[in-house]
Amino acid sequence: MEKLKKLKDELNKEIESVKARDPAAKTTFEILTLYPGLRAVASHRVAHWFYTHDMEYAARAISQHSAKVTGIEIHPGAKIGKRFFIDHGHGIVIGETSEIGDDVTMYQNATLGGTGKDTGKRHPTVGSNVMIGAGAKILGPVKIGDNTKIAAGSVVLKDIPSNSTAVGVPAKVVKLDGVRIDYMNQNDIPDPVWNEIERLSTEIKELNKKVDKLEKRNAELEKQNNKR
Repeated sequence: MEKLKKLKDELNKEIESVKARDPAAKTTFEILTLYPGLRAVASHRVAHWFYTHDMEYAARAISQHSAKVTGIEIHPGAKIGKRFFIDHGHGIVIGETSEIGDDVTMYQNATLGGTGKDTGKRHPTVGSNVMIGAGAKILGPVKIGDNTKIAAGSVVLKDIPSNSTAVGVPAKVVKLDGVRIDYMNQNDIPDPVWNEIERLSTEIKELNKKVDKLEKRNAELEKQNNKR
């Protein structure tokens, strides 16, 4: 009975955290039945218990079933703190060695993934009271400090300090302890593909200039040879 009461209390806290962070959430019944994020987190709590009790197949089975139903893939090995809120949720991926603190909010298409270069601890460690924007990718065993915001579409490959805002590809800290340190905003996030196109375009122009010079030089040499 005591364990059931504890589970009920934890679930109520999860529901209250959804109400506090999502103005569209109206009733407890609506949250319980219509919010895939809550379902995914609840399934993960069960899967993680099996995972930590050496029943990995059962853990993965629960995890994969939840992913099919919710569109949210959380490896049962991931460690997730209290009141984790997944808003919208579709396309979210959380890797095996990820660690997430309390009161974290994560939006759709965000990823806590690996780079393929690391072994052992391969995924991010996220502090408490962190917001991870839609489409953000946090890759490798990096650390995200408490009270930090990762802007939508950002790609984080290095540690981000506490009390900061990070924006861009790769992510760059633009605000720290409430003070702007770089005036980039989400509308100015660099496009790596376009940047590469511009770099190649500049390189081609330089090469064309060199080719023109060589052609002129060869033409002059031919004239001199013809005169002889």
